[in-house]
Amino acid sequence: MGRPLMGTSAIAPIERRALHEDLAEKLRRAIVHGELRPGEKISEKILCEQFGVSRTPVREALKILSTEGLVQLMQNRGASVTEVTWEDMQHAFPVMGALEALAGELACQNASDAQIERAAALHARMVAMFEKGDRKGYFRVNEEVHQLILEASGNTALPRLLRTVSGQVRRARYMANLSKERWTEAVAEHEEILSAFAARDGKRVSRLLKAHLANKLSALAKAFAQTKFKT
Repeated sequence: MGRPLMGTSAIAPIERRALHEDLAEKLRRAIVHGELRPGEKISEKILCEQFGVSRTPVREALKILSTEGLVQLMQNRGASVTEVTWEDMQHAFPVMGALEALAGELACQNASDAQIERAAALHARMVAMFEKGDRKGYFRVNEEVHQLILEASGNTALPRLLRTVSGQVRRARYMANLSKERWTEAVAEHEEILSAFAARDGKRVSRLLKAHLANKLSALAKAFAQTKFKT
């Protein structure tokens, strides 16, 4: 058996229902978190051995990730993790910004009081992670906040549409070593977004989310210029 493709954190038991979707999520997290690096080959054989599954769900999972731009499928050569390019980010961020802005506006109309309270609690946890300098924990809770807003929107099409670009965006954020200054700004931006969400001010939430994504893209431009990202 070859080298395991992912650390143990990514290999939790997989439920048998919608097996290929569960497997796709495990692989997606491994790619986003950098356990599977850009350009790395993905062995179907090793994945089958690691997860105790046949090749069929593995191939279906890889097809899903291919549509999300995270995996490249090559005829007779298997699959590999796609490279992160600046051009991809320039295309993905405005799309994600528009979709998240719509989700935020709808969430202000449709969110329950419990969801708004949970968003505030998650933001408090995120600030605590920031104060401790825990980037990984911060990003994890940050994703929970955005997921909550998406769910609160009540629009079932948005999660599917966002998934096609969110993986690339999340991966770039993990790979880029953003400055403490930008991190501080991001926390302040989240404070404004959650304040507007609590007030159910949909137009303001929409505007702030678009600006938040635009600011992330500007910060990533600097990171791309200073690192070995593909351009």
